[in-house]
Amino acid sequence: MSPEKMVHMANQIATFFKTQPGDATEKVASHIADFWEPRMRDQLRDYVDRGGSGLDRVVVDATALIR
Repeated sequence: MSPEKMVHMANQIATFFKTQPGDATEKVASHIADFWEPRMRDQLRDYVDRGGSGLDRVVVDATALIR
């Protein structure tokens, strides 16, 4: 998947969970762990490790929870 599409998808997830009760970071991590295939999760982790340009802070924090 292109990095741009991945960033867009991850940020959409973060935007949604920020509007819900509870900890958005944990909910984003849970959603990505449950619904993204391993290659997508690996790509996200690699992207965050390289700086995570354009990612919502909630996504960056959530990525640490799904390692």
